[in-house]
Amino acid sequence: MNYTDERMIEWLSVTRREFHMHPELSHEERETSERIKGILRSLDVEVHDLQGLTGVVGLIRGKGRGETIALRADIDALPIQELNEVVYKSQSDGVMHACGHDVHTTIMLGVAKYLQESGTSGKLKGNIKLLFQPAEEKGTGAREMIARGVLENPKVHKVFACHVSPDLPVGTVGVNRTQSHASADWFTLCIKGKGAHGARPSEGIDPIVAGAYFITAVQSIISRNIPPTETAVITVGRFAAGSAPNVIPEKARLEGTIRAFLGDIRNQVIDRLREIINGIEGSFGVSCSFDFHEGMPACINDERVSSFLYDIAAYVLGSEKVSYIPPVTGSEDFALFAIERPSAIIRLGCGNIEKGLDHPLHSPYFDVDEEVLSIGVRVFVEAIRRALT
Repeated sequence: MNYTDERMIEWLSVTRREFHMHPELSHEERETSERIKGILRSLDVEVHDLQGLTGVVGLIRGKGRGETIALRADIDALPIQELNEVVYKSQSDGVMHACGHDVHTTIMLGVAKYLQESGTSGKLKGNIKLLFQPAEEKGTGAREMIARGVLENPKVHKVFACHVSPDLPVGTVGVNRTQSHASADWFTLCIKGKGAHGARPSEGIDPIVAGAYFITAVQSIISRNIPPTETAVITVGRFAAGSAPNVIPEKARLEGTIRAFLGDIRNQVIDRLREIINGIEGSFGVSCSFDFHEGMPACINDERVSSFLYDIAAYVLGSEKVSYIPPVTGSEDFALFAIERPSAIIRLGCGNIEKGLDHPLHSPYFDVDEEVLSIGVRVFVEAIRRALT
């Protein structure tokens, strides 16, 4: 078997499309997990369940002593109605693999297939753990897998992962030297006013006006409080209030997210939010309840691991196809693996403008150039070969 074997390329495409047609939401990936188990067992890979958690661990034991390398792939989909008209369109109403997790899963299964069927696994001095992780989109899957001991028995020494990127052309790889993703937190602000007739606003206390002022005021945090050399994002994505156009409601509810690269910036944003809320209470006569929900920490690659994967990708694809790229303001619960073990997540280009495959992640039109499948397998097989032989 080799990387350009037509049977391998066809297998990767068929496997990815099967996952794409049957997406499942976070913590509901039962059929996905069963499909993964079936493929692993057909390859004579040792399979382990996760004690009531959807997801799968596969273990390939090498013949010699050495490190254990984990390959992580997220397996959940998003609550999005797919609008692509393709033969492998999602068959689950309102659910879609719009973030490429079907691709990540297929790549890591392809790595296992190549290692087993080529006989490479028998030459390894160490082990490979395949971590098929649920609920990345909820930000809970990595934490739950780690709690169930997936980094032990045998102890994992390093963790590799990938994410497809439509911003990069297929055949290229982007590597974050250190930071890859921002932290992600959420907040809920409930504003209580006093209900009244819309024609007599002076008899009430309008929580909508107070909420609108809050939305306007938080824009000054980024523009006037955060140094221009640093990055942070505040987005209010939900504002719910009222039931009729001529009624001032009693309450308003706002929900939003905070993204930052640095812990100090993250804390500064939160402090300023609280100060603005205190000011709103005094200025508008409302009472506020602010709930902050701590989410994902920033994802930080281990520089030695990221440099190793950079060199591997350059060896496989050519140095002109690999580059160091800046971090993104999205979040990634791979951050929790990176806290526990030296780790790195790389970006695999999957875009192809000529084929119309340039829609962003989380778009109902998102799709990939399937050439990325064999490229991902090549990169991670070579990384395993280099690390464990």
